[in-house]
Amino acid sequence: MRVLVVGGGQNSEHEVSLASAAGVAEALTVGGYEVSTVTISREGIWEVAGVAAGAAAADSLALAMQLIAEVDVVFPAVHGAVGEDGALAALCALAGVRVVGSGPRAGAVGMDKWVTKLVAEAAGLRTARGRLIDAADCGDAEFDGPVVVKPVSAGSSHGVSLVRDEGELGAALQEAARFDRRILVEEVVHGREIDVAVIREAGGVRWAAPPLEIHAAGLFDTAMKYDGSARFTVPAVLSTADRARLTRAAVTMFDALGCGGVARMDFFLTAEGPVVNEVNTMPGLTPASQVPRMFAAADVSYVDLVSRLVRAAEVPGR
Repeated sequence: MRVLVVGGGQNSEHEVSLASAAGVAEALTVGGYEVSTVTISREGIWEVAGVAAGAAAADSLALAMQLIAEVDVVFPAVHGAVGEDGALAALCALAGVRVVGSGPRAGAVGMDKWVTKLVAEAAGLRTARGRLIDAADCGDAEFDGPVVVKPVSAGSSHGVSLVRDEGELGAALQEAARFDRRILVEEVVHGREIDVAVIREAGGVRWAAPPLEIHAAGLFDTAMKYDGSARFTVPAVLSTADRARLTRAAVTMFDALGCGGVARMDFFLTAEGPVVNEVNTMPGLTPASQVPRMFAAADVSYVDLVSRLVRAAEVPGR
């Protein structure tokens, strides 16, 4: 089977996307697939043979479409905007090519933290109380206690701040506005940070890997995610009841969004039960990333995991 692995992307998660793509390509090669790769630059240029210096993104995409037409499956290991948000899945849908992961609708909704909250609440799941602010209205925002400020559509905790007093709010809003004009301000939720990965196998069966707990003193921010200081416990030490609640909530969220492939659901586990924090429809997929760690705890190796994702690939919308 011929697989095209796409990495990079024109957003703040470019570097981690490159790492995910490299790991996926190597694992698929070990798994016996015929693998080709392509990188999307920070400027949106598809780096393929024949692309001239200074070429427009559309010109490079026209050349890249030949690569897409020649493979059986596209594996878009691109995180963040213009990638994970359903853009690449939509491209594959138009081309009639099977793609790993969620389709355009689930990708777009999952990338939008505000809409994700609305879906979670409609599905009967708890979320943190929050409000939406436009970047143009940052100067009018009121402080109502410790809050977390985050861009609505960004990943890897870019632009996320924990605000403890009123004097910090303006700077936090401006930082979030660097990544999205729509800003989410949420109450601080006190609980254990637990992640659950759900996979949809070929044939449609969905199941959740053992949950992972993040140990962080304060905000689990961008620096902690990638500087090696984060500590994880997998499987997380949970009661049978708590594990069942988290697994049920994760699968419910997966189904409510209409996800495919693998998605990571991030929760706070409070005394009252799970609270949905965020959803990642194309989570980090380096061998050391959280999702592969969770599936390793279920005796699914990294090579096996990416192979399962390729076998489950579909043409979106069909």
